[in-house]
Amino acid sequence: MAKNYVNFNEAVSQAFQYARKTSLTEIVGIDHALGRVFSQDILCQKNLPSFNNSAMDGFAVKAADAGKTLTIQEIVYAGDVQASTLKEGECYKIMTGAQVPGDADSVVPVENVVSFENNEVTLPDDIPQGYAVRLKGEEVKEGAVLFHKGEEITSRTIAVLASQGIINLEVFKKLSIAVVSTGSELKEPWENTSEDEIYNCNSYAIISTLQSKGFEASYIKVIPDNLEETTAFVSSLKSYDIIITSGGISMGDADFVGRAFEANGLISLFDGVNIKPGRPLMLGRMDETFVICLPGNPLTTLMSLYLFAMPVIRKIQGHTAYYHNIECAKNSMDFKTKAGRVNVVLGTLQSGIFTATRGNRYGSGMITVVEESNAMLITSSKSVGCQEGDEVKVIRLDGIYLNEETDIFN
Repeated sequence: MAKNYVNFNEAVSQAFQYARKTSLTEIVGIDHALGRVFSQDILCQKNLPSFNNSAMDGFAVKAADAGKTLTIQEIVYAGDVQASTLKEGECYKIMTGAQVPGDADSVVPVENVVSFENNEVTLPDDIPQGYAVRLKGEEVKEGAVLFHKGEEITSRTIAVLASQGIINLEVFKKLSIAVVSTGSELKEPWENTSEDEIYNCNSYAIISTLQSKGFEASYIKVIPDNLEETTAFVSSLKSYDIIITSGGISMGDADFVGRAFEANGLISLFDGVNIKPGRPLMLGRMDETFVICLPGNPLTTLMSLYLFAMPVIRKIQGHTAYYHNIECAKNSMDFKTKAGRVNVVLGTLQSGIFTATRGNRYGSGMITVVEESNAMLITSSKSVGCQEGDEVKVIRLDGIYLNEETDIFN
């Protein structure tokens, strides 16, 4: 199988170009909507606020009565609907959130009046018309777009939806994601291992990362290093929207995954990326299934998942925000990288300071360095390292995503 290696920017561009957004939708209740993605715009059903109301405890008056002493006619509480009944020389006492009667145009807070005794209140000489009144529709008017197609539903989103009486939502159907690992040497965490065998941590790392971002995935099994069995197994996965594998796509004689996918009609976008670590990365489509083959080493598996796979999966799910949020920081220590390919450097980002994990001296087969890190720095292919005090651009491992792409190299 001929290898098609691309540079970092080409890999990102091609991945997004061929990642088709899902068109399948479903209706969910508001109590099951957290983390889902709107499949249509949501319009404001009811003005916010839906009536003129008082922003403070005070007195609902006519601004033209500034400086006068008025008699309190009624007390208006939140929830009351008070008819317009004011006569000359009268006002209302009103509570925060209560509907302002139609014959009052301003609210004077209790602390701003000249005096308040018995049932009479003396107003200040200057009352701006409309003061302390929240006007009907001033926040959002009926018919305006509250949320756009492709936005993720958060707890804050749900608060707004509930304020509109919207309890059923059309969202994109959740993707079905299959996660598999390769390698006869792998054992499950509950199995006993010899010194010649290793535990399968990649699948659990991939699935938990997906879950932390609101996705669900099914762990299928470890595929033996056998071309015939792997080809048959891949054929059984075509019902999934996305297949994620780890391992089996490097240059080794026993790396059968790529060939098994090709035998099942995979159209590969590329078979490797000029990046360190993580070069053996393959993306493509097999009929309607998007295939993401990650490297096998635990560190490179997770870094490739964060850097390449998560944005692509978000796009397929229907998100409009799927580009990494790139933050500027100051580098805290010298470290070296190799020129000729893009380098990914793990580190910690705190208070605008980036510190390379273990001084960027770790191997691609390690796993604990990922747990020690919360960000990654992407160098250009011309870089030979960073100096203390350099301005750098980094991506948080648990960061947010943006609607527009930012070039990490400029």
